[in-house]
Amino acid sequence: MKRTRINLFATVALAALLASCSGLDKMKDNAPDVNYTVTPEVLEAHGGQVPVTIKVQIPGGYFDKKTEIEATPVLVYEGGETAYAPYHLQGESVDGNAKVISYANGGQFTYQGTVDYNENMRVSDLVVRITATRGGTSLDFEPVKIAEGVIATSQLLGKKGAMTSLGKDNFQRITPETGEADIHYVIQRSNVRRSELTKKDIKTLEEFIAAAKAAENKEFEGANISAYASPDGPLDLNTRLAEERQNSAKGYLDGVFKKEGVKAALEEDFYELRNTPEDWEGFKELVQKSDIKEKDLILRVLSTYSDPEVREREIKNMAATYKVLADKILPELRRSVMKVNVEVIGKSDDEISELAMDSPSELSLEELLYAATLTDDLEEQLSIYKSALAEHSNSWRAQNNIGVVLYRQGDIRGAKVAFEKANEMKANQPEVLNNLGVIALQEDDLEAAKEYFDSAAGAGAALDNNLGVLAIYNGNYDEAVRYFGNATNCNAALAKLLNGNYDAALATLNAIKGEVALKHYLKAIIGARQNDTDMLFDELEKAVKLDSSFKEIAATDMEFGRYFEDASFKEIVQ
Repeated sequence: MKRTRINLFATVALAALLASCSGLDKMKDNAPDVNYTVTPEVLEAHGGQVPVTIKVQIPGGYFDKKTEIEATPVLVYEGGETAYAPYHLQGESVDGNAKVISYANGGQFTYQGTVDYNENMRVSDLVVRITATRGGTSLDFEPVKIAEGVIATSQLLGKKGAMTSLGKDNFQRITPETGEADIHYVIQRSNVRRSELTKKDIKTLEEFIAAAKAAENKEFEGANISAYASPDGPLDLNTRLAEERQNSAKGYLDGVFKKEGVKAALEEDFYELRNTPEDWEGFKELVQKSDIKEKDLILRVLSTYSDPEVREREIKNMAATYKVLADKILPELRRSVMKVNVEVIGKSDDEISELAMDSPSELSLEELLYAATLTDDLEEQLSIYKSALAEHSNSWRAQNNIGVVLYRQGDIRGAKVAFEKANEMKANQPEVLNNLGVIALQEDDLEAAKEYFDSAAGAGAALDNNLGVLAIYNGNYDEAVRYFGNATNCNAALAKLLNGNYDAALATLNAIKGEVALKHYLKAIIGARQNDTDMLFDELEKAVKLDSSFKEIAATDMEFGRYFEDASFKEIVQ
């Protein structure tokens, strides 16, 4: 009996094993009957992620009641693979928590997952690996390929799209200078007294005119004369006095200009003349600045009179009462104010460029910073900015701009050090914070980049561009379009393309004046998406002629997947 019992158990175990294997083998053999629908049909990278939606349709009569499966979508590419999170399905007789699939009716399951993007995924296969388990037996199915490649158009610009900010120069080639003096008059008189011409401000004005005439880099631009009468006399008298004082001041200036040989003063529009018969505003200003105890009362009372004649009478009455009005305030208002305007012409661009390289100490900080903008040679720019820093050791702009040049040369580490030093010299300058954000972006520290950019208000167009780039990184294309605004660059066009605004993207690309390979490559993508093969092939050909590296990129770019076997496409990329 003992022998019989052992044989019975062995027979039962063997039967169970055979049944188990039979069920698993049948599912494995019929695995091609399972239908997978992948959305999007070709995966796309957005915000540094590759999301996928897989609809799994299982036919009736397929899913063994006692079997459960673990299915793992995997992106397989050269040199590695990246697995999505697995999903689980089970038959009707399995005691578990997975999605139940009916043997008789089959069923469907929708899977969603995402993985971090890497560049190798551009050329890849999406496969599903399945392990089925029935009882204690497991069986691996053959991997099922369900999609091919990853569209990575959102990664085309990436870090390269970030823009640094220069600390701008305040260079002005032409700077204005003004010499000024006053002539004061006796009450009800308009002649220029000899005593007035010996005052310090008059002598200073005469010296100013003489120096300007002698200087080779100064030009006279005109003279302004404003003549006034105090508001304590009859209007008709004050009108005549103001005009006569204007003319007497002009007569004095004419004599000075003639003596110095300033021919410009003879031109018709050299003088700007104006006169004010009753300087009520000047009166109020002087009273307000005075130490008269009752000045507020005086001004309040006089302001109640809108009739000029009444106001004149009241001022006279007050002048009789308040001696300071008659002795100090009113005499100051009987005057002509003369201003002579001169333009100082700075060095030419050629002179500045030469001195910046040979004798930087002869230039001001603003001239040195400006000089670096006169050349496109990065080494020359770097040399000039270093000279500016040597001459002006506390200039955060010079230090920052050294970092900008190093960044453009590809020296990210050196640029970071320079920007950090600039921030130590003068903390929280918008341009420097923007540049530190660019470095953070290069280091893939998106959180730090966002913090820097959020703190860099005032950094100008570069900041808006960088916020747009960051929005593209995060897959927020609507937001990116808003940040780029009306900018005409490849960044702005890319944002519109990714947002599905193809007409707007084309308009932006067409507005870019320079011949940039990426411009034509983006237009080729738009052609592919709109099934416009003429645009696709024409623009792709232009792109590869400008930059041959786009041949290799296009040859594996799934944007053009439908055209990989097209003869015209092959001719361009091979």
